[in-house]
Amino acid sequence: MTNLERFIDAFFNAGVALEYLPKIGEGFVVTLQLGAVVIAAGLSAGLLLAVVRAFQVRAVNLLIVVFADVMRALPPLVVIILLFFAFPYIDLAMSAFVATWLALSLVLAAFSEEVFWAGIQTVAKGQSEAARSTGMTRFQTLRLVVLPQALRITVAPLTNRVIAITKGTALGSVVALSEILNQASSSSSLAANATPLTLGALAYLALFVPVVALGRWIETRFAWRH
Repeated sequence: MTNLERFIDAFFNAGVALEYLPKIGEGFVVTLQLGAVVIAAGLSAGLLLAVVRAFQVRAVNLLIVVFADVMRALPPLVVIILLFFAFPYIDLAMSAFVATWLALSLVLAAFSEEVFWAGIQTVAKGQSEAARSTGMTRFQTLRLVVLPQALRITVAPLTNRVIAITKGTALGSVVALSEILNQASSSSSLAANATPLTLGALAYLALFVPVVALGRWIETRFAWRH
């Protein structure tokens, strides 16, 4: 057997691929579900924190800044491990899915809060003052005048951050979450063949190439509008 034949047998074995494709498919579904809930929770929490910060309550703002700085400084893998392995000692045990979701959501919330806050700060103060002079409350001014402009500004930088965080779903394999990487690794060990890892790589491409393409389109569209 030539080196090329050995390579093909090790990484592109058709029999192994057919046998373990369902497992990779299961991991694909878990990764897709996890990515969706991380994006929803992370962006919602980040926007909420930025809105709260806009009311300029010093003590609250300090807590938000500390949270954002700490979560941006910690590697997501460390947060996942702490939630999954340490929290049971204080009677807060959680599943691998919940631990990974919560960790990645907190990290995304920290980054998105800073992006949303920067967008809010970009809107000229004169617009807020003009809105308040018409009788709008502070909350109405923020909701109707400031946020619509700030959100458009933040779309492009948030897109790249969302893609980077959602790719971190692979870190769930450390706590035995049955996502793509975990299924590919375990299948590769069972088969004594690297073909399942190739399938896993293809599954990640199938999942994230459209997301990257969508992000590029969004960046272009909003950059042109701006």
